[in-house]
Amino acid sequence: MIFSHSSPPPSMDLANPGPIHILGAKCPLYPQIPLAKMTTLRVGGVAEWYMAPRLLDDLYGALAWANSEGLPITVLGAGSNLLIGDRGIPGLVISTRYLRDYHLDGSLGIVKVAAGFPLPKLAWELASRGLSGFEWAVGIPGTLGGAVVMNAGAHRSCLADNLIEVEVLDSDGGIVTLPRSALGYSYRTSCLQGSSQLVLGATLQLQGGEDPLLVRRRTDKHLKQRHGTQPYHRPSCGSVFRNPKPQAAGWLIEQAGLKGYRVGGVHVANEHANFILNSGQGTAQDAIAVIRHVRDVVRHRWDVELQPEVKLIGEFSQDVSDLW
Repeated sequence: MIFSHSSPPPSMDLANPGPIHILGAKCPLYPQIPLAKMTTLRVGGVAEWYMAPRLLDDLYGALAWANSEGLPITVLGAGSNLLIGDRGIPGLVISTRYLRDYHLDGSLGIVKVAAGFPLPKLAWELASRGLSGFEWAVGIPGTLGGAVVMNAGAHRSCLADNLIEVEVLDSDGGIVTLPRSALGYSYRTSCLQGSSQLVLGATLQLQGGEDPLLVRRRTDKHLKQRHGTQPYHRPSCGSVFRNPKPQAAGWLIEQAGLKGYRVGGVHVANEHANFILNSGQGTAQDAIAVIRHVRDVVRHRWDVELQPEVKLIGEFSQDVSDLW
């Protein structure tokens, strides 16, 4: 997805582009913040403006400010499953990393979780309380908000299996609660993708009354399986392509002989061919070149058009509209 450059906001002092404080928010806005280290692939340019709110009032204030300035808004969770362009992201980037509240009703197996809560931490927390049904999420390096939007999943389970309802903030500042049936869930997608609605949190249904030790053992088994089959501890953006069911993208890529294929500092992982890795000096342009080559080779070899699962955001040095 390509955004056009926006002009500097009227409130920005070009002679002193430091942090600014806005009405209704205790957390300041910071200009020109590098984003690469905030993503799991470790690539991408800078945010024109950046805020990591700790309170919902900070979030509301930031959104009101961006709307008054006519700036686009991008939400960033754990920085997984996305690829930020080398030219960065214009407008306001809001990180949900500090929005981590959650409230649990163990007797009913219901948990209300804020958008920035990490999925692995949530999986372990629920397991320790004998709540099952979320073990699958322990190996996904994302946040609840991102999981709700893309219907994250693993081990034949997905977020939609647990979701009761989601709380979103509309572009006009109103808070709306949407049931699962309103989200148009399918494989790795929902109607929230591309929407102006911002996920604040969600209510999940789990199964209670189990022995915490047994739930933790299942959770640990899922994590070990993840570690054993994927380059879990190396810089990657997660699965690059959706599986073209009934086939698996990783198998198609591997059979096409593309493991290890490299452009610059980015290459196809040897551990799992549906992952690309950053060796340390990679750029978004390198990643795009690898993704495009893999897609083209698989199309030629198998007559299958792979669709990216990774989300492209910000400005790229080349046209990426064919990938999204």
